[in-house]
Amino acid sequence: MEFRIGQGYDVHALKCGLPMWLGGMCIPDAPAGFVAHSDGDVALHALCDALLGALALGDIGKHFPDTSDKWKGADSKELLAAVMEMVTLRGWAVVNTDITIALQAPKIGKYTEEMRGIIAGILGITAERVSIKATTTEKLGFTGRSEGCQVWAVVLLSKD
Repeated sequence: MEFRIGQGYDVHALKCGLPMWLGGMCIPDAPAGFVAHSDGDVALHALCDALLGALALGDIGKHFPDTSDKWKGADSKELLAAVMEMVTLRGWAVVNTDITIALQAPKIGKYTEEMRGIIAGILGITAERVSIKATTTEKLGFTGRSEGCQVWAVVLLSKD
């Protein structure tokens, strides 16, 4: 059996009046959403980059450029599904993923179980193989000032 590890990172600025899409769902109590060409789901974007990185396929911007009208307002769940198709067509499967979301507000711990289910469904694995951790930056940096959100994702792939 062969294994590959991929790491992804994404960041987006926050702006009042926009919906916050995170982990495949709209966060209902968010005071602001992400400024982005697509829906701005930083968690799914970081996961896409982790998957693409594991197979040395470039990054999300290479496959879904923010200069293309085709991806304007795109649902990041569809982007993740397209990346997963690239993964499975090459004979790989996801073993597990670990995602860390740094966001000062709103507190998202109550949404992580739903996010895990959404992501697991797209990856074709059980929710027990999807870890999502939420943290703040203790009011430090741009994240701590509620100017943006950072997400790190790691994924393990296997191939028989």
